Amino acid sequence: MRLGKITENALKRSVLKQLRTEFKNTTSAAVGTDCAFSEKKRTFSTIVPVTVNVQDAAFYGVVKAVNGLVSQGLIPDHVEVSALLPIDAEEQVIKKIVADAIRAAKFCKVVYSGGHTEVTSAVNRPLVTVSAVGSCDDVSKSSGLFDSKPAPGQMLVMTKWAAMEGTAMLAAEKYQELTGRYPAPFIDDAISLREALFVGKEMDIAVESGITAAHDLSNGGVFAGLWDMAARAGCGLKVDMRCIPLRQETVEICEFFGLNPYHLLSGGSLLLATDNGEKLVADLRENGILAVVIGELVEGNDKVIINSDETRFLESPQADEILTVLG
Repeated sequence: MRLGKITENALKRSVLKQLRTEFKNTTSAAVGTDCAFSEKKRTFSTIVPVTVNVQDAAFYGVVKAVNGLVSQGLIPDHVEVSALLPIDAEEQVIKKIVADAIRAAKFCKVVYSGGHTEVTSAVNRPLVTVSAVGSCDDVSKSSGLFDSKPAPGQMLVMTKWAAMEGTAMLAAEKYQELTGRYPAPFIDDAISLREALFVGKEMDIAVESGITAAHDLSNGGVFAGLWDMAARAGCGLKVDMRCIPLRQETVEICEFFGLNPYHLLSGGSLLLATDNGEKLVADLRENGILAVVIGELVEGNDKVIINSDETRFLESPQADEILTVLG
């Protein structure tokens, strides 16, 4: 199998098919959603293994796991962190993992309730996995956005910037290389993007403004998120590539490493489906959140990306670009 997130077909064949066979009358995981849930108690959970080789894996893992709940309109409660360490790991390694996890939990306003730590010969570098658990505010109502679906005719709004998560990771992990070409303050600004990865504020605004679906743009980047949104809606889409917001730091760092920013980790950015894109954008911007209408969902199966005079079809999600540098 390829590196990174498994393909949609493999997910359907080897994971979702088994779930639907064994639990025919139970609603749970689905393509294009960011969490799963227990139908009986309406308790929701996410699980995030951080396979990218970064020093602050626990920070990214906690934020990503919590975002998986928040992006479905749910209320996160606590996180648990599992750390598998290689046999040559020093105690300071686990100390940093826990410190990073606590910092992220405070950042996301959730409880770090514990986890598991083990030294094993099965790994050659620390492997961090984070689970987040939450609920909806009223079990008698729809479970956040989990029960709603986007539909043709709705507009697609994107918040913040594409590839901000991957940009922050690369800037921190490859600092010496990058500051050999770019000014240190420029790369420091790129690293600081990780402080904008939590999506709680914008989700509160978006739910109040009126949305039918939300997707945290993480693994595979913006293009993977667009594919997932269309799959969830069961239709096609049309997106203007020029409207997708990019930071200059992202452009320069991606050019430095020869990466496609539209296939790069984009955690912290949301893809939102709504009947009124202009209102949603205005509501978000009024609260200091960058937001842009980038396209719409359309009838049929064609997933079209327009870039000036060039038109092409969106391909199924590829392995995340960051794995070519930090895999």
